[in-house]
Amino acid sequence: MNGDGPPSLSSNLRNRPISLAAVDLVDNPPKPPTITTTMSKKPSLLFMSSLVADASFLSWSLKDALGLAKHHPIPFLFGLCLFFFMAVEYTLFMIPPSSPPFDLGFILTQPIHRILAAEPALNTVLAGLNTVFVGMQTTYILWTWLVEGRPRATIAALFMFTCRGILGYCTQLPLPQGFLGSGADFPVGNVPFFLFFSGHVAGSVIASMDMRRMQRWETAWLFDTLNVLQMVRLLGTRGHYSIDLAVGVGAGLLFDSFAGKYEESKKKRSRVVKDLKLLSDYSPVL
Repeated sequence: MNGDGPPSLSSNLRNRPISLAAVDLVDNPPKPPTITTTMSKKPSLLFMSSLVADASFLSWSLKDALGLAKHHPIPFLFGLCLFFFMAVEYTLFMIPPSSPPFDLGFILTQPIHRILAAEPALNTVLAGLNTVFVGMQTTYILWTWLVEGRPRATIAALFMFTCRGILGYCTQLPLPQGFLGSGADFPVGNVPFFLFFSGHVAGSVIASMDMRRMQRWETAWLFDTLNVLQMVRLLGTRGHYSIDLAVGVGAGLLFDSFAGKYEESKKKRSRVVKDLKLLSDYSPVL
């Protein structure tokens, strides 16, 4: 061993031969492998073919197709209506902005409108009777909650009138031409956004649905009959458009269903809380 000491790390690196392959890696780095489109398309094609092979309509027979109208008449009728109204949509012209809205209910109740316009006293009497019917709805809905302890109808009415206020404010429809107001009406006069949708009709539907749940069939049919007469009067006085009344029926059914789901969710939550409390009371202390 001489006195020069161990060779340094830098001298070892300088004396080490450099591979040409290493230089090639630095100067020409390898390219990443390319994935061909055939590799990516093949699984997707297999997946799509499996979906088509398992499609439900492939298992339908001619007998199933011909029996659609017999076994499912309502969806079949709706399917025919779909094609009919698609044809209607593309053949009718839009109502110009300078013209009043077209309302089929107004056309059908034109004789009633002429009679009420010529007889203001009769219009006032019918308006008063309609207001009495609204009071009957309100009384029944509050009665089911305050006296019978069943809040579903009241909750549905609260949901309905809240949604009606929001929608009525968002789209404020013009007052129909030929509106026949009366001091016995409720609400009185040209109240803002009272048109869409009809709270009179929706409230009657909510009350009628509750009567059916309680098997008060005669009272329910009475309310339905009075509701139809109310619709005819509202169209005859131009107090509502036809769409207001139709949506009012749907809103009554919808919010009654929402109120039922709300009640059921609260009952389930109450049962869970009660069960957890029982478990905590009777669980052994560790």
